[in-house]
Amino acid sequence: MSEATIAVERLRLRRAAMAALVSLDRPAELNPIDPVMLEGLDSALDQIAGDPTVRAVLVTGRGRAFSAGGDMKKYRRLQRDAAAFPRFVSELHRVFGRLRDLPVPVVALVNGVTVAGGLELMLNCDYAIAARSARIGDGHLTFGQMGGGGVLTLLPRMIGRARAAELVLSGRLLSADEAAEWGLVSRVVDDDSLLESGLESVRHLAGLSSLAVANAKQVMNRLWADNGSVDAGLRYELERDAYYCLTSEDAPEGLAAFAEKRPPRFRGR
Repeated sequence: MSEATIAVERLRLRRAAMAALVSLDRPAELNPIDPVMLEGLDSALDQIAGDPTVRAVLVTGRGRAFSAGGDMKKYRRLQRDAAAFPRFVSELHRVFGRLRDLPVPVVALVNGVTVAGGLELMLNCDYAIAARSARIGDGHLTFGQMGGGGVLTLLPRMIGRARAAELVLSGRLLSADEAAEWGLVSRVVDDDSLLESGLESVRHLAGLSSLAVANAKQVMNRLWADNGSVDAGLRYELERDAYYCLTSEDAPEGLAAFAEKRPPRFRGR
């Protein structure tokens, strides 16, 4: 793996709690999504998943792009290989899916051009904060491609079928403010405050039960992905809630701290 593909920094939230800043680090190429990048991201997630001090992950791109998507020049050869191309897209699904499966929140800090595979990376994060200069869209069809890394599945769930269809079929890029209006990003901030805004949005996690956070994220992501009935969702939510509250140490600790008017001492179990 090229060490220059992905950069990982640990930023302190409170005491020993950290946020992992994961940066796509090929700015001259607009941070392309390719096998080398996926290998680097997979390795970075291995490190993060094994670090109990990490309470949140922030994903961004260096330079003027979050990611402009796949490397079109490399695709000319890759798409002629009937074994390698499906294997690459399958690996993209697996690695990006790890962001949804992490037990900690994953926040996309969208710092610039975010197209095609870059949009698919953003959609696999729990939520996104956009810099005012960000431009976000699909763009596959513009060059005779079609989405395969998740945009056709995840985007309609995120913003509804009609708006997803407009974004995919038009090929246009939304401004940051439009992306917020459409529900693609949670909010828009000035470019120079993007990182601090991301840190501020997760700083409170240092004081929460990591086990409760992990369970809440798992329930929301599973129900969102399954897209099932309300009744089925409520049954699953009840099951996970009852198991957590009846078996964890953190749930009764939170109640005791409230009753005793003291800060809770969560242990993540």
